[in-house]
Amino acid sequence: MRDVLDELMRRYSAGEKVALGTVVATFSSAPRAPGAAMLVAEDGTVSGSVSGGCVEGAVYELAQQVLADGIPVLERYGVSDDDAFAVGLTCGGIIDIYTESFSAADFPEFAELAKSVETEEPVALATVVAHPDQSRIGRHLVVWPTKTAGDLGSPRAEAAIADDARGLLATGRSGTLHYGEEGQRRGEGMSVFVNAFEPPPRMLVFGAIDFATAMARLGSFLGYRVTVCDARPIFATKSRFPDADEVVVNWPHRYLAAEVEAGRVDRRTVIAVLTHDPKFDVPVLEVALRCDAGYIGAMGSRRTHDDRMARLREAGMSEVELDRLSSPIGLDLGARTPEETAVSIAAEIISMRWGGEGKRLTEVGGRIHREP
Repeated sequence: MRDVLDELMRRYSAGEKVALGTVVATFSSAPRAPGAAMLVAEDGTVSGSVSGGCVEGAVYELAQQVLADGIPVLERYGVSDDDAFAVGLTCGGIIDIYTESFSAADFPEFAELAKSVETEEPVALATVVAHPDQSRIGRHLVVWPTKTAGDLGSPRAEAAIADDARGLLATGRSGTLHYGEEGQRRGEGMSVFVNAFEPPPRMLVFGAIDFATAMARLGSFLGYRVTVCDARPIFATKSRFPDADEVVVNWPHRYLAAEVEAGRVDRRTVIAVLTHDPKFDVPVLEVALRCDAGYIGAMGSRRTHDDRMARLREAGMSEVELDRLSSPIGLDLGARTPEETAVSIAAEIISMRWGGEGKRLTEVGGRIHREP
């Protein structure tokens, strides 16, 4: 839903009714992850995507039906050898899409949910997508770390679902959970899709150079909250880094240490040290390699890398800590320009996040889309 949230809120605030199709489950090589959404307004306008084009037409028709009768529908779209180019996924995957009517009358708690997403407050939305009692389908429960809002029709179900939704929220995962009709954990009959809206992951770029400009642009495109930090105020300016969410003038190691101490660095955080100057990068890498960041990379030639590793060892870094460092940074794409180098770095980040091998897809077999 995040990708259509602004348009959804605009229509919602204007008192309009829309149909919202959401991917709630995927199997095999599905093109979009759970939570991807497509909005269809009464005037026929479409926003978002649920499959990258494979089944959008069918979902659009279903959305028109939902707008007309208000009855939510959970539909599965798949493919077989016989109908590969019919209404289905030519990639061979299977997706479950839940399409519902969406308005202030249908979901009065939405405005509070949208505000939490906008302010980067962790929040999850639990929606009943299947239940023997048709009156339960489409009910919503908004779940924050310490409170809830909404009504699922069963206090027992709300308690169980809120606990599980908080677990998904803590890991940043969205997915469909299954319960008994009243929320029994070992029962069956009720399916609930939990859409987790955790704050966007952070990308910390150290070194206000031209490569950082390209990295900030690509990081923002990939959905990171990007911070560029450099101790030199003449270089660390917002005008030089318009795509960064914030530009900080501070010594990199001091800034990073303060962020770690404040709990603002986690396993989703990406750190790119682009200074290739030992007086900057060695101190910040000492902090980075001992924190919980998910990716730590440093730019420089192989000679710079060897010198940097020697300095880090002299500073007391262990081999286990040094093994976390991606240096020289990026994948071997033959990159030369700042923009190409940013793509190389982003490719390595994506590869490490999802367990990819960084090879051409023509050289490897198995699934294209991987689980984390």
